[in-house]
Amino acid sequence: MKISISIWILVSFMSFYNFYSLLIFSSLFVTAIGIAIVILICKFVIAFNPFRFLQTEWIINQIMSTQNTNITEKKYKKLSIQVSLAGLSFCCFDTLNNTITSFNEVHFDSFHKGIKIEDLFSNAFRDYPELSETYDDVLIIHNNNLSTFVPAPLFDENFLGSYLQYNTKVFDTDFFAYDEISNYQINSVYIPYVNMNNFFIDQFGTFDYKHANSILVSKLLDASKNIDDKKMTVHFSEGHFEIIVIQNQKLLLFNSFDYQTPEDFIYYVLFTAEQLSLNPENFPLELIGNIDTESDFFKIAYKYIRNVSLIDVNDLRWNNYFSEAENRNHFILFNS
Repeated sequence: MKISISIWILVSFMSFYNFYSLLIFSSLFVTAIGIAIVILICKFVIAFNPFRFLQTEWIINQIMSTQNTNITEKKYKKLSIQVSLAGLSFCCFDTLNNTITSFNEVHFDSFHKGIKIEDLFSNAFRDYPELSETYDDVLIIHNNNLSTFVPAPLFDENFLGSYLQYNTKVFDTDFFAYDEISNYQINSVYIPYVNMNNFFIDQFGTFDYKHANSILVSKLLDASKNIDDKKMTVHFSEGHFEIIVIQNQKLLLFNSFDYQTPEDFIYYVLFTAEQLSLNPENFPLELIGNIDTESDFFKIAYKYIRNVSLIDVNDLRWNNYFSEAENRNHFILFNS
């Protein structure tokens, strides 16, 4: 009997002890959860207090207001002007739809030679009001034969004049510039028309400028992807032409030549082909600029070189309503 009572007392004590332990543990657990909840609430209040929220909302409203203002002021219009001593041509781009909306060209006749180039440009701005409209971007393209290309590893912007001295006569007073063609690790070094740039500063305030050959070579390199055969391209400008030889996005040769006759043209083409071991029976020759199949230059090229063609401008024509000949003649301007 005593043993039974003792066992009962022991069991009762153990049950009471377990219940008490569970009660204490539960209390501690609830307390810990409560503290955690309070901490989270405090952090939430600190992070999202009304003043901070109002400040953030004010900043967002300011940003959205600025963006809305910029969108309202944006014209979605770009103007590109290609300039040379012989005249200028320009086109207007609708940047929203990526189309060319208008195009014009102005030729400076021989009797203009005694007139300042700035006066000739002023006349063009007077005769073509679209030149004085407001644009988001303005690009001036300098077209001359005072340019060359330098591989990026050999390029130093402190010695721009030294790169050109082998191609043209340079003076200490000349202003040199360069365009970086980063995709292909080359730089286009050239002498821009400073007096023309000064005129455009008065007209537009700020603008970008490039050399025509920077745009030309960049586009030809893009088009040569995965083409392993060497291709020679000739771009005709008034009084000079450029020869470009490319192989699978690598620029093998670039040079500019003055010319007067078709014989001048074919001499330099064949001489260049010989220097690069290009067989006139095999290599393709592509012509760009103011040229067609009835041109004397095309005919003499066809006489000595088997694979002669005009550049294909079908991809360029989709964004404008101009003829194939106009797209070929203004290939650089329309690609700007």
